[in-house]
Amino acid sequence: MNTNEMKWYVVKTISGKEEKVKNYIQRELEHNKMSKFVSQILIPTEKVYQIKNGKKVNKERNFFPGYILLEANLFAELIHLIRNLTGVIAFLGATRGGEPLPLRKQEVNRILGRVDELALENEDVNIPFVVGESVKVIDGPFNGFNAVIEDINEEKRKLQVMVKIFGRKTPLELNYMQVDKI
Repeated sequence: MNTNEMKWYVVKTISGKEEKVKNYIQRELEHNKMSKFVSQILIPTEKVYQIKNGKKVNKERNFFPGYILLEANLFAELIHLIRNLTGVIAFLGATRGGEPLPLRKQEVNRILGRVDELALENEDVNIPFVVGESVKVIDGPFNGFNAVIEDINEEKRKLQVMVKIFGRKTPLELNYMQVDKI
C-alpha cells in the first residue's frame, strides 16, 4: 500500500455521536481486514475552560461537531462499509451515491494546523489586563467586590489586586478566571 494514495475525507455523522462512529469504523475495519486502507481517524477537538462552583473545569468539545476526518485510500467496498454504519450520514462533498471528494491539501493543512495550534495552546487563556485597571471579582470569598490591578504575573496567570474592605485596602492574589473587566 502506497501512502501517497492516502487522502483526507470528511465523514458527516450524527452530532454528539462522533466518538461512537469512530469506534464503529475502527471495529468494522478490523473485522473486515481493511485497516491498512485507513491510516487515521480524527475528531478535531478544542479545550474550553469554564468556572463551575468556584472551580476551573477543563472540557474538550468538538471543533467541528458532527464531522470526522478520515485519511484513507477509498474504494467502493470501503465507501459502502463506512456509509452504512450506524451514525454515519454521508461523506462530505459526495454527490448522491457518487464518490466522495477528498479535501484539498490547503484545507487539510488549515484544519490540522488549527487542531495543532489548539493543542499547543493547552492552557493559554489569553485575557489581557493592564496595571491600574479596575476589575470585578467574580469568584471566591470576595465575589462582587471591585478591585484595582496592582501587578500581573503572566507565567502563573495571577493578578495582584487591591480590594477595599471596610474602608481599608487589602491585597489579594487572584487568577485570570476569578476576575472580569468592568
